[in-house]
Amino acid sequence: MAEKNRTYSLLSVPLNHPPRIIPSSSQTPIQNPQKFPNYLENPDVSPVGRVLCEIITKTPPEGVETALSSTRIKPNSEIVEEVLKHSYGSPSAAVKFFRWAGMVQKHSGNAWTLLVDLLGKNGMFELMWDTIRSMKQEGLLTMRTFVLVFGCYCNAGKFNEAVMAFDLMERYGIKPDVGAVNSLLRAICREDKQTFKAIEFFERIKTKITPDGDTFAILLEGWEKEGNVAKAKNTFGEMVIQVGWSPQNMPAYDAFLTTLVCGSQMDEAMTFLRIMKGKNCFPGLKFFSNALDILIKQNNSAHVVFLWDMIVGSGLLPNLKMFNAMIGLLCNHNDIDGAFRVLDEIVFYGVFPDSLSYNMIFQCLIKNKKVREAGKFFFEMTKNEWPPTHSNCSAAITMFFNGYDPQMAIEVWDYMMKNRILPLEESANLLLIGLCDMGRLTELRRFADKILDRRIAIYESTMEKLKHAFYKRDTSARETYDSLSRKWKSFQLL
Repeated sequence: MAEKNRTYSLLSVPLNHPPRIIPSSSQTPIQNPQKFPNYLENPDVSPVGRVLCEIITKTPPEGVETALSSTRIKPNSEIVEEVLKHSYGSPSAAVKFFRWAGMVQKHSGNAWTLLVDLLGKNGMFELMWDTIRSMKQEGLLTMRTFVLVFGCYCNAGKFNEAVMAFDLMERYGIKPDVGAVNSLLRAICREDKQTFKAIEFFERIKTKITPDGDTFAILLEGWEKEGNVAKAKNTFGEMVIQVGWSPQNMPAYDAFLTTLVCGSQMDEAMTFLRIMKGKNCFPGLKFFSNALDILIKQNNSAHVVFLWDMIVGSGLLPNLKMFNAMIGLLCNHNDIDGAFRVLDEIVFYGVFPDSLSYNMIFQCLIKNKKVREAGKFFFEMTKNEWPPTHSNCSAAITMFFNGYDPQMAIEVWDYMMKNRILPLEESANLLLIGLCDMGRLTELRRFADKILDRRIAIYESTMEKLKHAFYKRDTSARETYDSLSRKWKSFQLL
């Protein structure tokens, strides 16, 4: 049994082991604490796993092994891995569980790797390395183990230690390759404003391990996140020299061009875009989508049109967000014909317009007082079951009255009532004022009664206008207003 304990528990440090690269304390504070998986939040945890997790999370550390043994459970590899995945928040108890479970059967490589990750994410780096040494002795170390170590160190802000872990890989029997390089670079660049640390490591390692397109994509994405245009240009230039041009390097092209656009170097971005197109190394939709957003915010219509023509002319398939961005830009510039053209093109790309698509165009028609076109478009959008917004409805009612088309104003109001386009108060008052201004008092009284019956508020200012219109007429009209006023006042008291 003593031999079994030695083999399947955390082993003591073997002779001639590589030097420690961890602090002397067994646990160091985590700089970036995170929310760990919890078995209570996962309904798929097995009943046995739930029992063991309950013990680990709720039993004092000194009593964990006794409590586990009292269950008489003999956990298999699947249960051990399940429990470890949900025990990150109780690292000390998880170690005791691991040792206890190792008394029953040999741990899987995945279980050992999970323990490494659990310890590292809790800043328990000394125990983490003890575990790695045990894995080496068991012949279970893999590249994935070190990838997790890189992430744990970088997440704790210990970038130098992450690099030292990379340097120790060969001494642990794992030959570092470009995949390992990229994993470390990715872990460093994932943290805020640390791309310069990644570059320091890259400069040292690039003569020993040849970088690939992913290497440069990771670095360029780091500069993109930091908005460092000058460094992105340097890295991109080196990329072209080292790996040349290839359509497979699309993520790198996306990141580089996005950095230029965000850095207000649009002309240079367009120059590089032309070069890339000539090399058959076009960026992807990620760049074009981001670039459209940025240019539209800058109101840079000339470059937007150039970019859009390049997208649709290169066989790419724009998504709905991009189509709506173009419609929005054209509408902001009152280019109604252009907006309609884009709306008509959407379906040819397998995309269908939505409420935003229609409402932007409807708003543009209203703003430009296109009465006839707005009426036709209103019927088109409602037929396609994309309702106008309440603000567009209010504006449309006013425009139709001003454009001498009261019937369309009434159509909009009736649609709002039928389909509950809330809120209704503003549109209701605009309807009454429009009918009042056109002298259509009979209809006005009918709509006012319906509005009050539905408990929709009529403003006091609106009532004053109605009073003036009715009182200009004969005695009968005055009596009509007085009756309406009494009804209005009675609702005011409710």
